[in-house]
Amino acid sequence: MKVSILGAAKEVGRSAFLVNSNQTSILMDYGVLLKREPIFPMHVKPKDIDAVVITHAHLDHSGFVPSLFLSDSVETQVCGTLPTFDLSQLLIEDMIKISGFYLPFEYIDLITMMKHSKNLAYRQPCMIKDVKVTLHESGHILGGATIIVEHEGKRLFYTGDINTRGSKILRPADLDFGEVDLVITESTYSQTEQMPREQSERELLEYAYEVVERGGTLFIPAFSVERAQEIACVLKAFNFPHKIAMDGMALKANEIMLRHPAFLRNPEIFKKAIGEAEWISGWNRRKRVVKEPCVIISPAGMLVGGSAVFYLQEIAQNEKNGIALVSFQGEGTPGRALLEKRVTVLDGKVRKCLADVKRFEFSGHNSRSELFEILDRLKGNPKILTVHGDESSCTKFAEEIREKYGYDAKAPNTGEVIEI
Repeated sequence: MKVSILGAAKEVGRSAFLVNSNQTSILMDYGVLLKREPIFPMHVKPKDIDAVVITHAHLDHSGFVPSLFLSDSVETQVCGTLPTFDLSQLLIEDMIKISGFYLPFEYIDLITMMKHSKNLAYRQPCMIKDVKVTLHESGHILGGATIIVEHEGKRLFYTGDINTRGSKILRPADLDFGEVDLVITESTYSQTEQMPREQSERELLEYAYEVVERGGTLFIPAFSVERAQEIACVLKAFNFPHKIAMDGMALKANEIMLRHPAFLRNPEIFKKAIGEAEWISGWNRRKRVVKEPCVIISPAGMLVGGSAVFYLQEIAQNEKNGIALVSFQGEGTPGRALLEKRVTVLDGKVRKCLADVKRFEFSGHNSRSELFEILDRLKGNPKILTVHGDESSCTKFAEEIREKYGYDAKAPNTGEVIEI
C-alpha cells in the first residue's frame, strides 16, 4: 500500500491523501485552502480514482471533491456519513456563491457528486474492490469520521480532524481499531494546550451574564456548522435565562443536525436548546433584536461575511455591548483585526470598536496532551505522518514522537509518497 500526499502537508487546509493498492486507488479527503483566492490540492485524474472517502464536511476536507465530476462519464464513488454529505452540500453551495469565480467547478458538478454518494455508518466495513474501508466516529463535527484502510494485512489509520474529549453535542472519538501499520495524524494543536472545555464554558457563561445584565447585547460570531449549535447548547445546559437568538447559515445547519439525532450525544437536549432559541428571519427582526439585551449567535466565525457583518457594525458602536470570539481567527480576517487591534470597518472606514471583545477557546480539535494520548494507545509499530498543522507544529511533533516512542515519524512534504 502506498500513500501520496496531495494536499498541504505542513499547513492547515486542502487535505488530500491518495492510497494505492495493487488494483485500487482511494482518495481520502480533497479539500481547499480558503484565502482570497482558493488554493487547491494536487490534480488527480478522476478516471484513475475508484473512490473518495470524506472524513467530514469542512471545506478544507470536502471542498474540492466536485472538481472530480466535471465529466458525466466519471463513475467515482464518494463515501461518507449521511450528515457529512448534507453539511458538505450546504458549505460547498455557499463557497460557490462567494468564490465561484475562482473555482474550476459549478453547482451542477456538486449535484453530480451527490448523485455518486454512498452513505456509510460508523464501523460498517465497505469494500472498494480489494480494499476495505471503515469509518469510526471522530468527535469533531456532526458525522465526522476517522478512516481505517485495510489491504493484504496492512492497516492505515487517518485521523482527519479528531476530538477525543467530545463536546456538549458530540460523543468522543472512537479509538477502538486495533493494530495499525501507518498513522496519518493531524497536528493542529500538537504544540499547544488549550484551555479545558469546562473552564471555557463557565467563562463564556459569566461573560454572557455580565453583558446582558448591564443592558447590552452579546454577539457571538461562530462557524455555522457545530460551533454555533454548541454555544447555544452550552448556554442552555447552564440554564441561561435570557434570550438566545440564532441567525444566518447556522439556521440551515440547525435543520440538518436535527434530522440526524443518532449522531448527537444527547438528541433531546440538543433539540431543546436549538428549539428554544429564536431563529431570526428577515431584516426587520434583525434590526430590532440587535438593540435588545440578549445573546446573538451568527456566522461567519471569522466575521468575513454573512449576517455577522451587520451585527458587528451595529454592536461595535456601543460600549455596553460585548463580542465573544469562539472560533479560530485566520490571519488577515476581520476577526483577527478585531481581536488584536480592537478595530472594525464601519461605513467603509476603519474605526475603533467600542464594544468589549473577549476570546474563548472552543476548538473541535485535540490539544497536545490529547494527541499524545492517542499515540499512547496505538498497537503495533506504525509509521507516523504528522500533517494538518503549520510547519513547526508538524515537524516538532514528528521529532517528539520519534524521541518518545521510537516510531518512524516524519512531517511529509506535498507530493511525497510513503509505502507500507
